[in-house]
Amino acid sequence: MTGRFASAGWLTVATAAAAAKPQLPPIMQAVAGPLDHYGVWAVALLLLLENIGIPVVPGEFAMIAGAIYAGAGQLNVIVVGVASVAACFVGAMIGYGIGRAGGRRLVLRYGKYVFIKEHHLDKAEHAVQRYGGVIVVAARFIVGLRELNGIISGVTGMKPVTFTVANLIGAVAWVATWVSLGYLAGDHIATIYAEVSRYAAYVGIVVVVAAAVWLGLRWRRRRRLRPGGPAAEPADQAQASDKS
Repeated sequence: MTGRFASAGWLTVATAAAAAKPQLPPIMQAVAGPLDHYGVWAVALLLLLENIGIPVVPGEFAMIAGAIYAGAGQLNVIVVGVASVAACFVGAMIGYGIGRAGGRRLVLRYGKYVFIKEHHLDKAEHAVQRYGGVIVVAARFIVGLRELNGIISGVTGMKPVTFTVANLIGAVAWVATWVSLGYLAGDHIATIYAEVSRYAAYVGIVVVVAAAVWLGLRWRRRRRLRPGGPAAEPADQAQASDKS
């Protein structure tokens, strides 16, 4: 009789656990297995690999799934957020080190295995050289650029301090966005993800354009204040008229 009660108790616990397990949207089912077995470690590993430059699953999926599990009581949302930021930051720093040490030749030699082609590298290099740390932050929200973020920044020789600061800001902003949405949206996350992804590229473009305008204005101001620049011309003309 005791054995039957014990079996019934275990059955009740198993049923409750199954009921508490959240149902992920179809597009995120690929991360359900790793999450069930390894919890937040699965989220961290997937994000680490993606930020190094190895395409696995989109990092948003891992964070959203982890947040949904947290909303169902399976994980702690604070732990998911902290682990995600740490994995994103460290992964991109590793990618930066690879790009800086190996250079363009190494990326082109082995990039084909992770779908990096020369024209991808050219475009990414141009963007990083033109916009600097701003593109590192904006690229977090754009699939395709995010994976190459650290590597391209290293290849182009971006200053370590600049990349580190931009990498940290971008990681915090990106993680905060998706973990918060996943935790608060719950069953509606599939619709929200589709809409946010639809406009993410446009938001990134706006950020980059705004940064370009700001940098252009700064450059123009420095040029005007530089000795011999346009701002100096009236003074030179005044001195010439006095002498005459």
